[in-house]
Amino acid sequence: KLLLWEEFDEVRDLRRSITLDFLYNSLIFAAEKGLPWPAVAGVGTLAGELLNETKGTSAIQILKEKLASCRLGLAPCNLGVLCDYFQNTFLKHYLLYQFVLCRERDHRQTFTSLAVQVPPLPLPLMEGINAEVWKYQQQLADLTAAENQKRTRMLLLRETLHLEREHLLQKVYDDLKTGQRQSTLERLWALETLVTGAIRTQMQALREILQMDIKTTFEILELRLQKKTLMLSPPIPYPPPPSTEDRAKKSTKAQEQQKKKKKK
Repeated sequence: KLLLWEEFDEVRDLRRSITLDFLYNSLIFAAEKGLPWPAVAGVGTLAGELLNETKGTSAIQILKEKLASCRLGLAPCNLGVLCDYFQNTFLKHYLLYQFVLCRERDHRQTFTSLAVQVPPLPLPLMEGINAEVWKYQQQLADLTAAENQKRTRMLLLRETLHLEREHLLQKVYDDLKTGQRQSTLERLWALETLVTGAIRTQMQALREILQMDIKTTFEILELRLQKKTLMLSPPIPYPPPPSTEDRAKKSTKAQEQQKKKKKK
């Protein structure tokens, strides 16, 4: 902002970034040495001219000429300080500056955006439970969910079997309607076949429903037995609850304190 530069990407444009760093460091050096503000600005101008005019030429000769013709109104000792500064910074790394400023750079940069997964906010400590108690609650919840799933599956299978039975009966009825042009004897025989098929279909559907109900009922009873067994041996919470003796002692102490208060 002080140099009135436009914003740019310092990672992608290293030339401008290095130039800006060199100018900025030169201005800071001159200001820290206590030079007058016009002289500080002149040092910045001198640094910029060095970068522009020493590309592929003799930098030492140009630096001597610039300092000899410098119109900053500085004492010889301050000019010597500036000469030492440019020798220890710019001239010391002159080949590096030439390599960066005088050659085109191969742009082979790869940027990847990585999303940082922030850890979730922890719950209040008062809502925390013991690990064993949590596992116990999870096991009970899993058994309850499995029991509900068995019941839902049993209802769905029962509904499916009922629909299949209705479909078979409808098929037998349709077969009977197609034989209405037959003789009376043939229709009686067809009716008997219809009744027999309907009864067979009903019996088969009822048998499948009954078998499915029995199997599912046994599975539900097994889950209930596991749940009951688990509930009979719950984990000991932490901290463990006070024993009966401790509670009796606390109750006795509380009664004695109440009596003493009443006497007072």
